[in-house]
Amino acid sequence: MVGDYLFDHRILHGVEVTLFLTAIAMAVGIVLGILLAVMRLSPNPLLSGGSALYVWFFRGTPVIVQIFFWFFISAVYQTIDLGIPFGPSFIHLEGNAVITTLVAAILGLGLNEGAYMSEIVRAGIISVDEGQTDAAQALGMTRTQTMRRIVLPQAMRVIIPPTGNETISMLKTSSLVFAIAYTELFYSAQLIYATNYKNIQLLIVVSIWYLFMTSVLSIGQFYLERYYGRGRTRAVSLTPWQRLRQFVLPGRHQPPPSPVPGPPEGPDAPPLGGQHRA
Repeated sequence: MVGDYLFDHRILHGVEVTLFLTAIAMAVGIVLGILLAVMRLSPNPLLSGGSALYVWFFRGTPVIVQIFFWFFISAVYQTIDLGIPFGPSFIHLEGNAVITTLVAAILGLGLNEGAYMSEIVRAGIISVDEGQTDAAQALGMTRTQTMRRIVLPQAMRVIIPPTGNETISMLKTSSLVFAIAYTELFYSAQLIYATNYKNIQLLIVVSIWYLFMTSVLSIGQFYLERYYGRGRTRAVSLTPWQRLRQFVLPGRHQPPPSPVPGPPEGPDAPPLGGQHRA
């Protein structure tokens, strides 16, 4: 019975929507996180204070509350005016037309993710030795050039692993948008078992798809970590396929044993038996 719904067109549509929502929300979160992290490390107290206030607010309130906030914001602001602050407005937009269900879901998930990503990026930037920044400034690089060419590429080793975890978490957190009736994977399954009452079977289908998607993302995270970890250690970590082959065929794909160092040769080598010539 589970197989009957595993590739149902409604379930597949929910999978596509979930992946799309995850990608857009993470893109918003990453871009916003980088901007907030740079602001937090700025010597300007206005920028650093504004970034800290943003992180404090969005980390301190539940994601579901933020999703509902953006979903109902059009009830407060029926029209959205764009123009000069405290001056004339040039563009008038309908609130319901701008803040759709998709936009509310992206804003709720993306803005919340930006607060967490800012701390991840800030930790990666701090992990880079300050001597790198001093050397770049001695070469005449500006602060922006130093951040883009020197600091951020080295900070990626620290940023990538938690970012992969946040992406996997976002994939599952996106199911919260069912509360505003957005047809992602979980809500699609709810619509189906609301008519046929096969709750457990549909929940198993949803779990299988989430496990499959998180497994694919985990493999992608591994290769990204492997790419940005080049040069950190001499030994290159095995890929999942190499580990699988090593498990299935345990005697193959093993590195050759290191040769046992023999006694030194040459005129300065000691004689056999360890005795020196008189």
